Amino acid sequence: MMKFLTAIPLFALIWVLYHLVILWGSSAILSNELLHIPLVSGAIWKVTVSDLLLMAGLIILYLEVLQATLTGITSVVNHTLSTLVCIVFILEFLTISYSSNSTFFLLGLMSLIDVLAGFTITIAASRRDIIRHD
Repeated sequence: MMKFLTAIPLFALIWVLYHLVILWGSSAILSNELLHIPLVSGAIWKVTVSDLLLMAGLIILYLEVLQATLTGITSVVNHTLSTLVCIVFILEFLTISYSSNSTFFLLGLMSLIDVLAGFTITIAASRRDIIRHD
């Protein structure tokens, strides 16, 4: 069961979260402010829904790159599903109006980086294993 969970691409979760946020309101909800954080400089950092989604995307990107260092059949399944999620991001950005914004584009770009990093790390690890066995 745990191996199955590691095969699920985490960007699928951020994709679902994005759609839940849009269903809750509209694409205009992305600019709603959630927090005001005063900084030492005297400026106030205004955190929006969009900012929060992008922060979650960056954390997920880190976790996915970390997960790409694992080997085995679940990593192959994860890479395949991550590629499908990335394709969904691209197609949706190009074809659906409420997803044609910078937030969704950047989340999709993170998904693409996840796919490229996953394959790059896996290939590098495989080469290292092959060289060690020669």
